[in-house]
Amino acid sequence: MDRLAALLAHFHLAASVFNAGPLCYSTRHPAQAGMGFVHVLTHGSVHLELADGTQRRFDAPVLILLATSDAHRLGPGPAGAETLCGSFRFGAGHLCPIYRALPTLLAIPLDRLTGMAGLLPLMLEEMREQRCGRQASLDRLCELLVIRLLRYLMDAGEVDSGMLAGMAHPKLVKALIAMHERPAADWSLHGLAHEAGMSRARFASVFRDSVGQPPAAYLSQYRISLAKSLLRDGVPLDTIAERVGYSSASALAKVFRRHTGYSPLAWRNADAGAVRVGDGA
Repeated sequence: MDRLAALLAHFHLAASVFNAGPLCYSTRHPAQAGMGFVHVLTHGSVHLELADGTQRRFDAPVLILLATSDAHRLGPGPAGAETLCGSFRFGAGHLCPIYRALPTLLAIPLDRLTGMAGLLPLMLEEMREQRCGRQASLDRLCELLVIRLLRYLMDAGEVDSGMLAGMAHPKLVKALIAMHERPAADWSLHGLAHEAGMSRARFASVFRDSVGQPPAAYLSQYRISLAKSLLRDGVPLDTIAERVGYSSASALAKVFRRHTGYSPLAWRNADAGAVRVGDGA
């Protein structure tokens, strides 16, 4: 049972390492919708300043996850710092269910991060040696770091609500995986409860308490997020409707407008314009 396979297939992950080694001066990271950041402190200390003025200092090896559209600043402490810093984005940016489920700020001591024992030394080896393919290797390893971090968040119970909390539940996860893998299926509350091995009433109650919304609302939101991702890829509307569980393009358009205030084509045109402006900034 792979909890992430369908999500990562629909919403592709890409990461880029932009600092690997000494952090020599304070760096500002501007707000970017849908962009997440991972800062790994290996030696020394760093101070973090958020857009709202919140400041935190870290004096021991730590992984800092930031999944927010706000700007932040990271700087070395008095004795300097060695860091591995990267950004990551899922294929649909802030539309991706994984991105929406991430905590806006999380700091985890490196000695608590299970499942990283082999990965972090490999990243540090690449970071400290100037060998051919270093940047590409670090970028791919950063993608793997994000995936393993998602595993950790689910397995360690670090997230207490939202999709990742549901994916950590031994029964709800079966229904969530079924929705993610087969969004076009004619899901009913009874069918989803059956996937989870629960009664309808119990399933509806536990799902709402854990994920933060009713199963039908989650499924509708997931389908629209997937439709947006497919629209960005230029997939025809009829094909999208079939893939995400609507009988026709007009049926999809009706639900899409209710969620977004736009028709699918108007949303795609507005989104394309926003992407062009963002790329040129």
